[in-house]
Amino acid sequence: MRAYLRSKGRAPAGLLDRYVTAFCLAMFVAVGGRPLSGVFAGLAGTVDPARMGAGVALLALAVAGFLAVARSAGPVLLPAPDASWLLMSPLDRRLLLARPARMLFTVAVAVGVLLGVGMLAVLGAPDHLVWRVLGALALGVSASVGGMALAVLGQVSQPWQLWLTGATAALLVLAVVAVSGQLRTVLAVAASAPLTALAAAVAAAAVAAGLLVRQASASLGRIPTRTLVTASTRAGHVASATVSLDPGALTWIAEDNHWRARKLGSRRWPPMPAPFALAWHDWRRLGRRPGRLAAIAATAALPLVLAQAGASPAVLGVAVLAGGLAVATTSTSGARRDADNPALARLIGVGHRPALAARAVLPTLLSGTWAAMALAGLAMAHDPSLGAALAQIPAVVHDLSGTALADDAAAGFPVAWWLFGPLAAPALAAGALRMARRAPVDHSMPVIDTPGGSIPTGPVFWAATGPDLALLGCLPTAMALASQPASPGPFLAAQAAVSAVVLVGYLWQAGRPR
Repeated sequence: MRAYLRSKGRAPAGLLDRYVTAFCLAMFVAVGGRPLSGVFAGLAGTVDPARMGAGVALLALAVAGFLAVARSAGPVLLPAPDASWLLMSPLDRRLLLARPARMLFTVAVAVGVLLGVGMLAVLGAPDHLVWRVLGALALGVSASVGGMALAVLGQVSQPWQLWLTGATAALLVLAVVAVSGQLRTVLAVAASAPLTALAAAVAAAAVAAGLLVRQASASLGRIPTRTLVTASTRAGHVASATVSLDPGALTWIAEDNHWRARKLGSRRWPPMPAPFALAWHDWRRLGRRPGRLAAIAATAALPLVLAQAGASPAVLGVAVLAGGLAVATTSTSGARRDADNPALARLIGVGHRPALAARAVLPTLLSGTWAAMALAGLAMAHDPSLGAALAQIPAVVHDLSGTALADDAAAGFPVAWWLFGPLAAPALAAGALRMARRAPVDHSMPVIDTPGGSIPTGPVFWAATGPDLALLGCLPTAMALASQPASPGPFLAAQAAVSAVVLVGYLWQAGRPR
């Protein structure tokens, strides 16, 4: 059957097809050769050793994220028709999975090229630029291809799954050790290593990756059917959500898959008012997933890592505010379910405004704590991009309008910039609630033609719903981080007032009956 379909399908590539492919590749090299050579030339030279640790930490986190995405995706999967028809047939499973395996190899090579460029940017190229570039690219491709092969082997058997988990944990430990500055000497030696040592490292990495790829290729036929069907079904859901431009469906799928196979114990809820009792299940949901809470707390160090890597104040401000908004959205599941099922929300008998106000408490607490931790980490690191006022936390804070915050020179304590986190939290919570309650993408909206291509306004407005309110409510914090005033007391007072107005205004507007 497959031979018949192949004979009636696409004809084999001829001489003209090969000529067109070679011509396109030559044109790509001719057009992109000079910009790429300029980028690599800009990466030549030595790098500040103080920034190497943060750069290596970011690379380790990127590789760990790549392994986590590959593990969650499958990584080997089939289209839905093949998974439901050909997978159950007596065909050679290894030949059936050859095409998905080639696609995975292509994705791994592309990721490895980006990883090699990042490695070159972190370690630099003090001499022999061409050989350093080739070595970095070879190491990056070997790491990504070997990691993808390890993910494929983890799909085959449980022991390899443990090896994959161990590799991810080792990368996280490497990131922590690198950002602490313990590897500064080792990184300096690696950056100035001779070409013979670089060649030996490339050879060892290529051999290890080749062995893993060979083992993974031989194990394709032993992947369990249930694993392939599950991965293919998940990929079908992702493809449907991508085609319909409804990313919100992906979070529902992940949430339902997480809770479907779990048995939850029952516990009596504490006595509380009706709105807070309605919002209490968001707290219980967060308490049932301590791993997510620990991961949220660990991500508060990312702005510190970016600061050590030499990021600009604008990038640090965006990282703090965007991170706070992302943390707030992790606790708005109840508000989202109320918006998706308004009939059930009305049957509960709690008003819209009191219910929404009760649900705003948890995202406010989470986002404020996360942003305060991130800014406090920048303060303790004495980051110069945020000004000398971030050096330490004041010993006494009388009130927001008093002189203890403004008169830092007289009191001898710098201003507590970490207070911007709790003060901006209500605005971040309002933005997160607006994101949770937004409607699906409206594809009937017009398309704007620009010189760079057509832009559908429906997805643009959908993506801007929520972040626009958070940005409006956090303008004083953004202005303070951009201007770096010596006495940000007025900005703190303005942020407190703007956050309260934004949250109260959103609750008043969202609570009106439709």
